[in-house]
Amino acid sequence: MATLKLVRFFDPAQGNRVGVQIGDTVHDVTAQVPSVAAFLRQSSGRVAQAIAELEAVATSATGRYTAADFEVEPSDEAAHWLAPCDTQEVWAAGVTYERSRAARQEESQDGGDIYARVYGAERPELFFKAQGAKVVPPRGYVGIRRDATWNVPEPELALVMNPRMELVGYTVGNDMSSRDIEGENPLYLPQAKVYKASCALGPGIVLNPTEEWPQTTIRLSIARAGQEVFSGEISTARIKRSIKELTGYLGLSNEFEHGVILLTGTGVVPPSDFTLRAGDVTTITIDEIGSLTNTVMVV
Repeated sequence: MATLKLVRFFDPAQGNRVGVQIGDTVHDVTAQVPSVAAFLRQSSGRVAQAIAELEAVATSATGRYTAADFEVEPSDEAAHWLAPCDTQEVWAAGVTYERSRAARQEESQDGGDIYARVYGAERPELFFKAQGAKVVPPRGYVGIRRDATWNVPEPELALVMNPRMELVGYTVGNDMSSRDIEGENPLYLPQAKVYKASCALGPGIVLNPTEEWPQTTIRLSIARAGQEVFSGEISTARIKRSIKELTGYLGLSNEFEHGVILLTGTGVVPPSDFTLRAGDVTTITIDEIGSLTNTVMVV
């Protein structure tokens, strides 16, 4: 079975569209699936069947595009990727990798015992990250706070769930973070994590209803003036918690009528003497899922 990716894109002649990418071709399915939310609702209780139906719709669609044509900076004059979400909330999990725990302890001004405790606790750290409409698309600009001195991207595997909290697929995420602000006081986490252009996703959602972590590698590269200044990678096998743990707690005493996206934490952390600058280019690649490239701006 071919890998299917649910995508959103902009066509200057038609506006925002929903598509299915199969190989290098994007099939326009907007007439049958007008939004990501519509597909996620349709998949409730029948994920595998909904994916099979979507594939049939895609292969019969007449509107077709070449995926590479969308790899440009977003503008009203050019076809480009949109973030693969619309009305979904985006949440995030923290301290899910041992490296993340160590980095949080290093940055914390009080020694970081709180991060060691949450790493070993039964309940995971979960926090709201972004509204779907404010998520930055591929090739768009991600933000670093003007009142922060230590800003980094956080490359993460993102889970996409329907309203029943059933896993529908995966995408690539960038959880931008102001580490000095959170390091000053953990209660400042919302300011360190939730601000303009602090979350990017894309290009597409790889549709896969399994509840097992994909055995893959997450890679981060940061370029400055055309030269790579940082690179790192980590295997998803290093994630401490299971998908069931994270989604179970996210859905507990909560509901997401349009589905929800969950960033699952980072294990790639630039050194403490590195901070992003305006104009830097971040590229996050997850094997078999996709590559997300963004340029940095000050917000």
